[in-house]
Amino acid sequence: MTSEDNTIGAMALTELPDRKGFLKPHRIILMAIAAVLVFCAAWFMRWDWLPEYGWRLAQGVGVTLLMLVSTCILGFLFAVPLGLVQVTGPWPLKMLARGFCTVIRGTPLLLQLWLLYYGLGSLFPQFPAIRQSFLWPYLREAWPYGVAALTMSFAAYEGEVMRGAFAGVPAGELEAGRAYGMSRWKVFRRIWLPRAIHRALPTLNGETVLQLKATPLVATITVIDVYAVVSKIRQMTYLTYEPLLLLALIYLCLTAILVVAFRALENKIPTRGA
Repeated sequence: MTSEDNTIGAMALTELPDRKGFLKPHRIILMAIAAVLVFCAAWFMRWDWLPEYGWRLAQGVGVTLLMLVSTCILGFLFAVPLGLVQVTGPWPLKMLARGFCTVIRGTPLLLQLWLLYYGLGSLFPQFPAIRQSFLWPYLREAWPYGVAALTMSFAAYEGEVMRGAFAGVPAGELEAGRAYGMSRWKVFRRIWLPRAIHRALPTLNGETVLQLKATPLVATITVIDVYAVVSKIRQMTYLTYEPLLLLALIYLCLTAILVVAFRALENKIPTRGA
């Protein structure tokens, strides 16, 4: 075994996480406080209502996750062309994309949601052609307007992120792809878009968490998500703190899952130096 192998082994050992270093005094204190709070909540508060409403809560969590996943996927699909056209598009399209992002980011999401549901949604019944079309069973529901509002919001914020990500990809990499004889579409598909996504991935994590926190707004237009279920439980049980604490715990768990999932993805996809 050479000295070089010993050096590499020593470096590998130093890179291993120190378990003792994790149990620092401030972390021990925080874990103790958390344990005391959990004990007090379990011992001094009422939780006998939980089995009765457990299935409704599970359905509400499912609706929340469905709204989150669908709007993030659709929003990102819109964000890519919004960001790209602001970097390379012609002047009219660039101004339209910039104006869309400015308006959506500059107005409250709740206002956008109400304009879609109470404004646009109230106009559709006045047109017989729409009422007789195959779209009417969906347009008469509340969830399409919630999906539309959350999708536009995510697309506007992430579109600005993708604009910076596209602009930040080194021009030399794109020129190298063209030098290899790649077409413009192949350069975009194999080099520019993957590099831009790598650069935007850490910010996408934060935007997804913010999108999760925005989903309770759909309860204001009668979409029964987990927030709406908890509000109904409060009305039926006359309890205030217990349902709200459970709701906070649910959102904390969902946020933790998102953070861990994105960190695992970042570890697999090289983002440093991108």
